[in-house]
Amino acid sequence: MQKLLTLLTALVFIGAASAQTELSLWYHGAGNSAERDTLLMIIDDFNSSQTDYSVSLEEFPQESYNESIVAAALSGDLPDIIDVDGPIMPNWAWSGYLQPLSLSEGALDNFLSGAIGEWNGEVYSVGLWDAAVAVFARKSVLEENSIRIPTLDEPWTLEEFDGALETLQATGNYDYAFDPGMAWTGEWYPYAFSPFLQSFGGDLIDRETYLEAEGVLNGEEALEFGNWWQSLFERDLAPGTSQDGADRETGFLDGRYALQWNGNWAALPALEEFGDDMLFLPAPDFGNGAVIGAASWQFGVSADSENAEGANAFIEFALQPKYLAAFSETTGLIPATPEAASMTDNYADGGPLSVFYDLSNNQALIRPPTPGYVVAALVFEKALADIANGADVQDTLDGAVDEIEADIENNSNYGF
Repeated sequence: MQKLLTLLTALVFIGAASAQTELSLWYHGAGNSAERDTLLMIIDDFNSSQTDYSVSLEEFPQESYNESIVAAALSGDLPDIIDVDGPIMPNWAWSGYLQPLSLSEGALDNFLSGAIGEWNGEVYSVGLWDAAVAVFARKSVLEENSIRIPTLDEPWTLEEFDGALETLQATGNYDYAFDPGMAWTGEWYPYAFSPFLQSFGGDLIDRETYLEAEGVLNGEEALEFGNWWQSLFERDLAPGTSQDGADRETGFLDGRYALQWNGNWAALPALEEFGDDMLFLPAPDFGNGAVIGAASWQFGVSADSENAEGANAFIEFALQPKYLAAFSETTGLIPATPEAASMTDNYADGGPLSVFYDLSNNQALIRPPTPGYVVAALVFEKALADIANGADVQDTLDGAVDEIEADIENNSNYGF
């Protein structure tokens, strides 16, 4: 009798497990073992925490991920849970790939603003982390050259930053005074460089209406930015578009670049190399406030999912502080909440990377949350590369405005 009861109990559990509704999750980071292992831990914990749903993971290389999503949308084969890059989210929501999230009230309290994907007044995605960019520098180098060490409250002005670059280049000790990262193309350009434009007072698009780029991408402030940007390369203060990828990775660590514009994902190797001499400095204020980019990869629910309740349940499950902290510990990325940050070695108060949390919390600005961003980003990338290579600044920015506005018109103003 006891054996029969044991068998019946086992069959009940097997039946319950088989009754679980499978939720498909597509993920962009195939080959990234640190992120993957943490995500698999969350999936395993969620699957074992309840009997209604079971999440299964399908991985894609980041280079082909977006194309895979578009193809799946066209064929009506989107997964339940979609991994989406923050600035791309409005386009996917407008295109009908995503539906607004349905999370418990207060689920996103205290989250960094860059980790919340909002468009058209509704939240469509949320990230477990964010990323921030800083000026990588060495304290000894700045002190030796009598260059003020800036703070979050008192960042470098345009004159100070430009003067520092001239001073450092004049020493003859470096190949270049400043490495903005020209070898990294694609999304790096709008993420890393449009904040310079915004700090000058321009932008990719008018954020009042999201219908025009005229006056913000080619106005007086944008022209001032473009001329300064071009001068970096004319004065040989920075490597140009032909920069080798290996030089980008190692140039600062090897001492060939005096300063580098880089993200928190590159911070730990720099700390290992330079220890207490290493500084992560805030973005300069070029006249309209210091700005850095915001928003990284986030989770959303596909518009066609027949299991939206379960997909939302998984996303909310993943937002627990312990999982935000786990992602940070394994990847070096910024935890999305202060509670999660306090649970990490790097981002807790006084931690070696805590400055990046402060930068993200105080200087971050998301890229324009419009479906038209996808085209605007490509246009901006080409314009900045052309200007760096000597193209006429005003003509190039005017041409960029025309391209962006033509795309907006061709897409019926993207619903605005």
